[in-house]
Amino acid sequence: MTQRLPQRRSLVTALPGPRSQALTTRRAAVVAAGVGSSVPVYAADADGGIILDVDGNSLIDLGSGIAVTGVGASHPAVAAAVAAQAARFTHTCFMVTPYEGYIQVAEELAALTPGDHAKRSALFNSGAEAVENAIKVARSVTGRGAVVAFDHAYHGRTNLTMALTAKASPYKSHFGPFTPEIYRMPMSYPYRDRPGLSGAQAAARAVELIERQIGADSVAAVIIEPIQGEGGFIVPAPGFLPALAQWAAAHGVVFIADEVQTGFARTGAWFASEHEGVVPDIVTMAKGIAGGMPLAAITGRAELLDAVHPGGLGGTYGGNPVACAAALATIDVMRTEDLPARARRIEQLALPRLRTLAKELDIIGDVRGRGAMLAVELVRPGGADPAPELAKAVAAEALARGVVILTCGSYGNVIRLLPPLVIGDELLSDGLDVLEQALCAGNHTGVKEN
Repeated sequence: MTQRLPQRRSLVTALPGPRSQALTTRRAAVVAAGVGSSVPVYAADADGGIILDVDGNSLIDLGSGIAVTGVGASHPAVAAAVAAQAARFTHTCFMVTPYEGYIQVAEELAALTPGDHAKRSALFNSGAEAVENAIKVARSVTGRGAVVAFDHAYHGRTNLTMALTAKASPYKSHFGPFTPEIYRMPMSYPYRDRPGLSGAQAAARAVELIERQIGADSVAAVIIEPIQGEGGFIVPAPGFLPALAQWAAAHGVVFIADEVQTGFARTGAWFASEHEGVVPDIVTMAKGIAGGMPLAAITGRAELLDAVHPGGLGGTYGGNPVACAAALATIDVMRTEDLPARARRIEQLALPRLRTLAKELDIIGDVRGRGAMLAVELVRPGGADPAPELAKAVAAEALARGVVILTCGSYGNVIRLLPPLVIGDELLSDGLDVLEQALCAGNHTGVKEN
């Protein structure tokens, strides 16, 4: 499709430019210091794979607002749907005066999520809300209290989801005490597991700990990201997810797939669970669902969600009509433009190139991912020790050259790539050129690690 903004990188000032610096000064006077930002530049416009900052710099977007703007930040179909719905009404509250858009979104989710069983959905505002409500359903239906999460997991910033999240800083430090009855099990992390540990063996390791430390009859739910996000874009070894799902089914445990970051074509399938044929009992969704509008959902087996008492699920803004209109337009764009295939094309373009680079640079410990959810794990030369300062330096160097990339990982040492699915091949190639230059600079100069 033709984009509004020229799809090319262009720098007219050093970064941050003077207007961004002025906004940073204004921000410091009124915005809480606890609200962080990854880059010190301020957006004025965004389209396709480009972010235009307030100083007129055109930056390549390899972050998509953390996997949100898969269809771009201003797709005309989404913008038109938002404007049309806003002109009719912005809110009535579905729990008071319901509307068709909410039902239409639920119909789409029933069709798109894995499995052909009868499904029900409930809509919310954020991924953390979706996770909270999935746990509520599991505990209500099973009558059990324990919830199993995994090392390196990220599930949100509310009290319950902080308890589920594995990384202390910045997400959990000083915010406890947290919700009880959360138990953490070892994840399948092929790069850092002992050599030769299969997915089935990693699952057996986790199951043995669950049964010994908690007891299967006490577990309400197992919740897992099919590909971990903030933890480092960790793709578990083949067989790990299916084995966990099978164990859960055998013991009456609700298997929850947190697809907040992996959903909606991001990994080359509508949902990452599909890559291994896993059919979750409940799927949590947000981020890419509505083209940048705040919307989240849980979709699960009808017998689970229908078992919750009326009024037990909901919220004032949950399934806002404008957000629902955006979601319907976003899903239509993903379907008609076949963005799952586009994500696979991005993988084909980027992953071999990054793996070739990994053979040349001793700071790259691992390259991994699926679709348009790819990662480079950086290490100290000569071993596998994490290099978080190097990851920060590479991201800063890429930004200085006009490319926005994000870092992540339990150790802070992972470069993550989340380009909009609509990014063009030429622009993606330019972004990868810059990343390669930044990595080569880091490999040549080195960064002292504390």
